[in-house]
Amino acid sequence: RIAGLSMSEKTRSVIYVEGAVQGVGYRNFVEEWAEKLGLKGYCQNLADGRVLVEVEGEKSVIELLIHQLWQGPQRARVTQVQITWRPYSDGFFGFTIRYS
Repeated sequence: RIAGLSMSEKTRSVIYVEGAVQGVGYRNFVEEWAEKLGLKGYCQNLADGRVLVEVEGEKSVIELLIHQLWQGPQRARVTQVQITWRPYSDGFFGFTIRYS
């Protein structure tokens, strides 16, 4: 173990997913994977056609989710995934879909 670094570092990630990601079951897909991976946070559709995913947990586990975000459900066509890493805040209870 390297001093000051833990192998299971918790973090927060703000992710914007672009492409054909609304009206194709994308949010349910994200919720299913986040719960399967034990991540906390939410996802929601944005007015500009993107899906916002904000999630907290182990960085390596969030990276597994990001891999799935690129796949999406069968009818989705993901063209871009933008990721911003933020400090962990333990601000979520479970994973939810937010409806605007």
